[in-house]
Amino acid sequence: MAFLPPWACALVGCISVSLAGAFSLSDLYPPLWNESPGQFSDYRVENGKYVIDPWVYSKRMGMYKILMNKTASYFEKFAPDNEQNFLWGLPLQHGWQYTTGRLVDPSRRTDCGYEYGDRLCISVDSWWADINYFLCALPFLAAVDSGIMGISSDQVLLLPPPKDQTKFCLNISSCQSSFPKTMKKWNALYKRLQSPSSSFDDLLKYLWDAHLSSLKDAYKIFEDRLEYYSKPEADFGRDWCVALDYLAAASFPTTFIQVSGFQKGLPPRVLVDGDKAPFISDFTDFQNTVLLGLNLLHQVDNATDCTPQSCNPCNSPAMSATETSAIYQTGNLTKSEAKGLERHPTVVQPIAGRTQ
Repeated sequence: MAFLPPWACALVGCISVSLAGAFSLSDLYPPLWNESPGQFSDYRVENGKYVIDPWVYSKRMGMYKILMNKTASYFEKFAPDNEQNFLWGLPLQHGWQYTTGRLVDPSRRTDCGYEYGDRLCISVDSWWADINYFLCALPFLAAVDSGIMGISSDQVLLLPPPKDQTKFCLNISSCQSSFPKTMKKWNALYKRLQSPSSSFDDLLKYLWDAHLSSLKDAYKIFEDRLEYYSKPEADFGRDWCVALDYLAAASFPTTFIQVSGFQKGLPPRVLVDGDKAPFISDFTDFQNTVLLGLNLLHQVDNATDCTPQSCNPCNSPAMSATETSAIYQTGNLTKSEAKGLERHPTVVQPIAGRTQ
């Protein structure tokens, strides 16, 4: 059995970034959080149904905001002010995608998402946007179906994208019909969330189970969208999907502070031809190191019989000179790349304790 080296474990199983210095939580909210709908009545109503256009950034973000508001009371036993609500990972990732230009039309056949066009438009040709749809629509509609949102199951309808409409479910019944396994997993999470005896770690396992199920449903449908991107960006998308398996196995807590810190290591823009970590000049050392580490994790995952469940030692926060040398000698790293990982152990720190 092949085991991941400690640096890989640190990147995807034991990562946590300190948010140094004084800061306000409001400064870390996703873009347009305050301007996005926060209750169902903020959306238009047609024939007794709330009609939501998830292909407008602020409207999709509003779905997350309502979900956060409606689930807040169930997380009060873990921490005040919704701080330990692990659903924060969903809107924060969506905000990162918007900020870094990953929701725009990558084919450039339209001006969807671009500064010179409709900035709030979410392109159906964006791989990131389509993957995110399954991590927005399904958890949102499952929450409605569970009763946790305070409206009946037939009171909400999502508008279709301008093309490929059959690839997306638009209401509870169509999502249950098309993706029954995933919808059941999200429903199981909300049912468990309403149990007074539920623990944080127990709930986190339900979350990651549903999250990965949504991701796998979407990846199978939209893998061809990666053809619109440069090789470095397409590779990063695939690396990210592999990394999520390991984050899930490590029960990474997707709370506000943890995800806000973690995202500081993600690429601040779409990758282009010629970008090669750890030598991307407009990226921080941390961003270069995380990008390189995610790629190496994918290589190890492909080259061995390692699985997230079996290869999760999580016992060392840094990679030693001996380990970097060994990886270099296998041909997976150039000498400069190995030195880069060895030089930056301080960006990885153990996960802070969680309230149970």
